[in-house]
Amino acid sequence: MRTEDVLAATLTGLWRWDNATGIVSLDGEAARLLGLPAEPVELTEGAVRSRFHPVDWNEIDGVVNLAAAEGTLAEARLRVMDESGRVLRTVRTRSKPLTNGDGFELVGMLQEVAEPEPGSAARTPVTGDWRRSREAFLLDAGRALAEARSTAEVLRVAASLSMPGFSPDGLAVFGVAGDRLTIIGQHGHRVGDEGPFTEMALDTDYPAAEVVRTGRAIYLPTPEEYRERYPATWPLAQRFERESWAFLPLIVAGRTMGAWMAAFKYRVGFTPDERSVLTTVARMLAQALARAGVAESERELSLGLQRAMMPVLGPAVPGMDVAARYVPTGGGLQVGGDWYDMIQLPAGRVAFVIGDVQGHDVRAAGLMGQLRIALRAYAAEGHRPAAVLSRASRFLYGITEGANGGGDAESGTGADGARFATCLYLEVDPATGTLDIARAGHPDPAIRMADGTVLIRQTDGGLPLGIVPDTDYPTTRLTLEPGDTLMICTDGLLETGGHDLETGWLRVRKLLEEYRPAKESLDVLADCLVQAVHGPSSHHTTGPLADRREDDIAILLLSRTGVTAGRLAPPRRTALSVAQAEPERIAGARQRLRELLHDWADTDQVDAAVLMVSEMVTNVLVHTDGDALLVAEATGDHGARRLRVEVADASDELPHRRRPGEMASSGRGVLLMEMLAHAWGVDPRGDGKSIWFELYEGGASAV
Repeated sequence: MRTEDVLAATLTGLWRWDNATGIVSLDGEAARLLGLPAEPVELTEGAVRSRFHPVDWNEIDGVVNLAAAEGTLAEARLRVMDESGRVLRTVRTRSKPLTNGDGFELVGMLQEVAEPEPGSAARTPVTGDWRRSREAFLLDAGRALAEARSTAEVLRVAASLSMPGFSPDGLAVFGVAGDRLTIIGQHGHRVGDEGPFTEMALDTDYPAAEVVRTGRAIYLPTPEEYRERYPATWPLAQRFERESWAFLPLIVAGRTMGAWMAAFKYRVGFTPDERSVLTTVARMLAQALARAGVAESERELSLGLQRAMMPVLGPAVPGMDVAARYVPTGGGLQVGGDWYDMIQLPAGRVAFVIGDVQGHDVRAAGLMGQLRIALRAYAAEGHRPAAVLSRASRFLYGITEGANGGGDAESGTGADGARFATCLYLEVDPATGTLDIARAGHPDPAIRMADGTVLIRQTDGGLPLGIVPDTDYPTTRLTLEPGDTLMICTDGLLETGGHDLETGWLRVRKLLEEYRPAKESLDVLADCLVQAVHGPSSHHTTGPLADRREDDIAILLLSRTGVTAGRLAPPRRTALSVAQAEPERIAGARQRLRELLHDWADTDQVDAAVLMVSEMVTNVLVHTDGDALLVAEATGDHGARRLRVEVADASDELPHRRRPGEMASSGRGVLLMEMLAHAWGVDPRGDGKSIWFELYEGGASAV
């Protein structure tokens, strides 16, 4: 039965809306329905809008525009409000768009709704409760679809929707591939039922194909109407024993990307209210599928970029274990500017690189890829670490300065803000454990010694890459003893979660100290370091705390094997030079000594050692013209260790005891050493002298 034949109405009026002028013309009955004097009137669009409930007006506005674009009828229900905001009545509007020279006109009617339409699946009376139920459903559906992050999740949400008064028991989402119809997903059918509809040509006489071709919805309330309109494909649908079908276009940005089918086991009249609900759900479904498709494409792209840019570590390094991790930030393409690399060099040597290009966007990832290739090329040419970083800095400055249209060579800024990168490059001789390290503004490496002691090994460094075109990078040589583990990382590991470099380092040091190489592999340590910040993670996966990600993370671990049971703990050593022009490095010397003795049994002895070192280095800078070279070494087992500290300079003048007055500001160095050290002395050398002292942990004799 046709819709207009079953409507029960007490008033029916006609109206016309001119899109060009915005004038609405009402006849007498239409004016009375809106609570206006019962005579023909002309009103502005705003005046008419004020008579309707704001929620309904927003709905009819979308329905009208869609009908004008598709050339179909616009049907909707609206609540008429009086001046106090009270609902006077519910009316139904049906309108037809007519084109004119300047745009289009809508000609339609208003009809008061007295009873719900018989024969409809929506049995609930048309009341405020029914409308609130429909609005609540659409709100919940929109929220659920907006939260779906993949196509599979979108389909699960669509299958779980329970529409107010009527719910389909069979769903199918069709996509388009070239000139073919495809099945994106389905619900309420057995596996394999979608076979005949897969790869169906778009010119097939099938409702979903027609919807995709025309962009217009198709409603089939009875099997008879389905069979009459689509006799060729009716046998395909007949076997599912459904009574009503709705096929709606999935439209995004004006383009029909597919079709949505909702099938019912009972008769549905597809009233304007039901069509409005189905149309709204189809629009939300199309938007959700489009977002999910973009997100899945980005995830696929990011995984491909990660696998391409983050190399697989290998082949194995003789006498060494290696592990690495990369975790991008939580947003965007999941690709940032951090990276690590392993480069095979001649004569069995191996180079390891870790770096961080400024930024977390696609450009940072692109610069990172170029810089990584450049570093590999310079290393393959046989350059030493200092030369590799110097050339890489010139390379990065050239490509960023050119891309930004020039900039200030001193400040390193371009017209649009030039990018820079921090980097640490080290060469390893696996046979001897020798490390040659060059550093460009990157955090210092950390070493976990065989006895569990963890130290930051301070190294000389230069400016980040790309700041100025010509920069020198001094090289620091260290030795990795058997059983030692070296960690280099980007600042994202340290500074995430509200930490700065200092507090972040304390968190990481605790994990390194708890690591047990005899029971756990180096990969376990790498995962523990990442998990401490983001939860369980590995190379290309993300943990449950992804929302806390503030920076990319790259970690590279290198452990020298060969330690044997019962072997004496290797000595701890640190060395530092303090130049006449760098007195501020005295504070660094004190800090380095405290780190060397961080687990010393007697904290008073640590304070005494720091005080004596400060005095010794200061005396060299004040009383000589040369630099001071500090070497500290702790040997022995925990609880019975010996600390020996030497400070060498190029002066032949030997220290001697003084008798400073109470107000004197100097002359107490020798007195302090006599009072605080277990042993001390001065050793003349051909090119200067070395003054030294020893402390014995727990007051024990020298080992």
